[in-house]
Amino acid sequence: MLLYISATQFVASMTHLLSHPPPKMDRRVFETILRGDVPAFLGLVREDGGIINQTVPGSSNTILHLTVRFGHVELAAEILKLWPEMVAAENERMETPLHEACREGRLEIVKLLVETDPWVVYKVNRDNESVLFVSCERGKLDVVKQLLNYPWLLMLEMDGVITSLHVAALAGHTEIVKELIAARQEFAWKKDLDGYTPLHLSCSKGHFEITRELLKLDPDLSCLQDEEGRTPLHWAAIKGRINLIDEMLSLSLEPAEMVTKHGETILHLGVKNNQYELVKYLTERLDITRLVNKPDNDGNTILHLATSGKLTTMVTYLLKLGVNVNAINSKGYTALDVVETDASNSGALVILPALQEAGAKRCDQLPPFSQELHPINDNNTCIRSSSWPKRAPESPYQHHRKRQRQRREKQIDLQTEGLRNARKTIIIVAVLIATVTFAAGINPPGGFNQVTGKSLVGKKTSFKVFMVCNIVALFLSLGIVIFLVSIIPFRRKTMMKLLMVTHKVMWLSTSFLAAAYIAAIWTIMPRGRGMVWVLAAVVAVGGGCTLAIFIGLGMLLARHWLRKLDWRRKKGKTESPHSSISRVEEMQMAKRGSRESSSNSDLDSSDKGGYHLY
Repeated sequence: MLLYISATQFVASMTHLLSHPPPKMDRRVFETILRGDVPAFLGLVREDGGIINQTVPGSSNTILHLTVRFGHVELAAEILKLWPEMVAAENERMETPLHEACREGRLEIVKLLVETDPWVVYKVNRDNESVLFVSCERGKLDVVKQLLNYPWLLMLEMDGVITSLHVAALAGHTEIVKELIAARQEFAWKKDLDGYTPLHLSCSKGHFEITRELLKLDPDLSCLQDEEGRTPLHWAAIKGRINLIDEMLSLSLEPAEMVTKHGETILHLGVKNNQYELVKYLTERLDITRLVNKPDNDGNTILHLATSGKLTTMVTYLLKLGVNVNAINSKGYTALDVVETDASNSGALVILPALQEAGAKRCDQLPPFSQELHPINDNNTCIRSSSWPKRAPESPYQHHRKRQRQRREKQIDLQTEGLRNARKTIIIVAVLIATVTFAAGINPPGGFNQVTGKSLVGKKTSFKVFMVCNIVALFLSLGIVIFLVSIIPFRRKTMMKLLMVTHKVMWLSTSFLAAAYIAAIWTIMPRGRGMVWVLAAVVAVGGGCTLAIFIGLGMLLARHWLRKLDWRRKKGKTESPHSSISRVEEMQMAKRGSRESSSNSDLDSSDKGGYHLY
């Protein structure tokens, strides 16, 4: 009925405006209303009585709308004396001057307008908002108290979607909420289009006093669910409102057992929104640790969510709490599987070793018929979670094995491409060394005798050292180039052996090149007082840098071999009689050849670092 009246009013107003468009407001009239100058206004009225029809372009606000907005009580009284019918005048939004007065909190003008026409109280605007609604939205307590003397105003909202209590709770107007609860308690249970009650909105915004007032009315309000199945407690968890959660759970622990439409508990929502302090509070202070292993409808525990979001602090805390690290979700993934799907993330580099230290395993490492393969559940009927039969026809073990093979094949392809690039790089470096040493050989340091063409410093020991080292570097580099150009390997293992040999020869060639350079500098440097330290510096810097590089690479190579040996030892344990790999699979792996198994020691042992040396 209310909507019908509003629509009728709107159609009538539009018809009137189209047939009789109001004149624009005169500048003098606007300035007079702005100042609230009653004598000047009356003078303008005597000049032109038609100013009653003048409106502001765009908003269609009348002279009374503007007067009310600026709070000029005397001027409003004069206008109503002259034209009492203006109390019901509407602007573009179908709002009367009373809407404007309530929105701005002009209590005296509200009383004046209502005395002129009491029925104007019940008019609503184009958005179906009453004068009580707009005053509650703006927090005008005195106006609200005045309007509550008209009980029919609240009855207008009984069939509406949203009430004045909703907007007051959302905006945090505590005193207004108290007044509305006292007038109409049933509004506390009313839901809007999204299923939100006033308590939902209050908890979402963190209004503690309003939440307390609503809970005093009925603690069961905390169990009402919106369209997504979220309770006010869930909204408080999403926003991290610990004080509100403490207030609600101090009255009853029942809301803590409820789940959303997607099977999410209060802990799921806290972890998903990275509310670390909230999760810590819930597990330590309120003793609801029985919920830490509850799965949602996708089978995800809070550890799955924390690892998926790369929440390092949260994961570390949950592991200390003793959660089940090997719970499997509906896709067949453990927490370790989840974090390995994006191991390049910086957070994953912290989470991965923490999970492994806590005993986390991949799905394929768990016994096929172990209890750990099933999502954790109990007899609590409040928790709705997915069960094992809801999974895809492909078993988690098969799915993970397939994914692992694809990942390994990709790694092997990347490694093969890297080996090809390394082969090209070695050839280029060898050619450069050969070019430099050849040029230095035909143009040795110290110059030539113009008559004989012999070197002037040929008898010096340093020159002899230079020539020997230069010649060795030249022919070693030429040997590398001829070797790599002549042999084209088409197997990864053969390529690896070839590069390993040529790489070590290149080390040797580079060492002789460095020694030749130091010897050349030693040859051309003059001897005498003050030059000893320069020669010492040349030897120290040149030799020191070269040795430091080779020692560093040697240490990295040693670490790689140690990791490789450690990986092989662990691999041996995994392939023991207690391993989950069947004999059939072992035979299949053997038939594939050494491609996959040989790549294990290189790739898997260097998985954390992302590289390996040879």
